[in-house]
Amino acid sequence: MTRPEEPRLRRSLTLHLKGDWGTANLHRVCGWVSQELTDRSGPHTRIAIWNGRGGADSVRAVGRGEVDIALTTPAAFAAAALDGRGVYSDEFYPELRALGTVPQRDRLVVAVHKSLGAPTFAELRERKPRLTVATSIDDGVNLVGLSAHLLLARAGIDVVGWGGEFLEDERPFESFDHMLSGRANVIVHEAVMLPHWQQFGPDFDFLEVEPEVLAGLADDFGWPAATVADGFFPGRSAFRTLDFSDFLMLTRDDLPDDVAYAIAWILGETRAVIERQYRHLPPERSPITYPLDPITMGRTPIPLHPGAERYYRALPST
Repeated sequence: MTRPEEPRLRRSLTLHLKGDWGTANLHRVCGWVSQELTDRSGPHTRIAIWNGRGGADSVRAVGRGEVDIALTTPAAFAAAALDGRGVYSDEFYPELRALGTVPQRDRLVVAVHKSLGAPTFAELRERKPRLTVATSIDDGVNLVGLSAHLLLARAGIDVVGWGGEFLEDERPFESFDHMLSGRANVIVHEAVMLPHWQQFGPDFDFLEVEPEVLAGLADDFGWPAATVADGFFPGRSAFRTLDFSDFLMLTRDDLPDDVAYAIAWILGETRAVIERQYRHLPPERSPITYPLDPITMGRTPIPLHPGAERYYRALPST
């Protein structure tokens, strides 16, 4: 079975990539791609990786030309930047293109302490308890905070009006600390594969998001819904919520075609390099859902760059 041709760029490149805070999965992906691209480019190639937050800041950095390539998650949220919906209503970027996705099966989930006696949104609205909600900051950049606040509002949960408060932080680990220490009785967050959920999960009810709320978020912003599998959380059957999956690698349509092809080839053909860093974890509990499939990696919520599309089209059908 013939694989797509390996790229060799004779000229030296200078590229700027943007990842996450510095030690998480987006930065790992940037490091992997940078190493493999440098090995296949001219001898004076230089690639810088800028720290970021992995949210709307990554999308804007690419759209504004501040960096050549960036990673953002969840992947589907970037589609709103093409035509100016949601947080991109005042500045949007129809020239955005994708190089591929790195699959990560994730969900945004709402969990409330069982002492509240409200295992559904309807019962939560009826009881109107005082809630202390651990989530991320809602500042137009952090997509966890953005979606958490909007989901709760559309579900009719008036946290502040009912006398409660938000405990807002940048990273999930601070939110998990609030839960484990008992400072919060509700969490709205992602990174569901991390072990913290299994630690505090038995004391919490995981709420299914109502169909009309999910439909409204999909219609207005293109945010998809997904199912959390039966038994993924302690004692909880399958339920529906917001999909928070996949790392999307973004660029603009002016990236040279051969560079775009090379990066797509690296994503698909050297995937074992990144997979090795996660194989000590079961796939369903891994921040990158391996084994990676190049055909799936080429299915993106925004149009592929023509150079990247050339790679994915050259893949054997199976």
